[in-house]
Amino acid sequence: MNKTKRLRKMIEGRGIIVLPGIYDCLSARIAEKTGFEAVFTSGFGISASKLGLPDYGLITASEMIESVQKITDSVDIPVVADIDTGYGNPLNVIRTVEQIISAGVSGIILEDQLWPKKCGHMEGKKVITSAEHVEKIKAAREAAGKEDLLIIARTDCRAELGLDEAIRRGHEYEQAGADVIFIEAPQSAQELRKIVSSFAGTPLFANMVEGGKTPILTADELEDLGFKIVVYPVSGLFAAANAIGSCFNFLKENRTTIGFENDLSFSDFEKIIDLQKYSKLEKKYIS
Repeated sequence: MNKTKRLRKMIEGRGIIVLPGIYDCLSARIAEKTGFEAVFTSGFGISASKLGLPDYGLITASEMIESVQKITDSVDIPVVADIDTGYGNPLNVIRTVEQIISAGVSGIILEDQLWPKKCGHMEGKKVITSAEHVEKIKAAREAAGKEDLLIIARTDCRAELGLDEAIRRGHEYEQAGADVIFIEAPQSAQELRKIVSSFAGTPLFANMVEGGKTPILTADELEDLGFKIVVYPVSGLFAAANAIGSCFNFLKENRTTIGFENDLSFSDFEKIIDLQKYSKLEKKYIS
């Protein structure tokens, strides 16, 4: 069974799907080896790791697709990719989707922000009309063709136009061909419950951003509410940045890493990057 069919089977199965946000091949490999059955490429994380810049519409389609392709090549589990707004009008969406499928992606998130888009938990977001986004969703579905690409339609209009409009858009986007509905940045547990009660039988997506607009709930709590997918897009990124900062601060202050607490050994890291596999291949073919 290919990766896309595996993701579809997960959607059709019981229980909530927990997706860790990853941003490069290393974080993807760590997620896979930890036991996650699928991963989510965070646009926030890729913008930060690839460019050293905020999620502010600064990364290009080609930069995003290149990063995502490297990630899909590095793991054997389904990858759901953040493709922002599709990087333009419906024609641009078609090209983006065609390229992202070629990159090996199993699912996409397509949002209705006005370019330049921002992280969904930042201030000052603007959205296009729902009619415009409907055409983007239809274009994405057409571009997918016979590929069973999972399309997650995201609306960011809660901040600008209110929750009721976000829910209305969700229904419109589902009718346009979206498989999963993602209402970004609800601001309370009550709003999360209202979202679930407004959709009967529709797979719903929750986004848990530490320090963001939405209260952090556990995956079990979100499953009890009725969500099908939950993503933790920046948890690993923040943990990695904090760990690197701690290490470098220690090195700067002490001019050595002796005494720095690090639970990951050299041999542990070799396992993450599959050194043994290539060592065996070297012995087999290069003697």
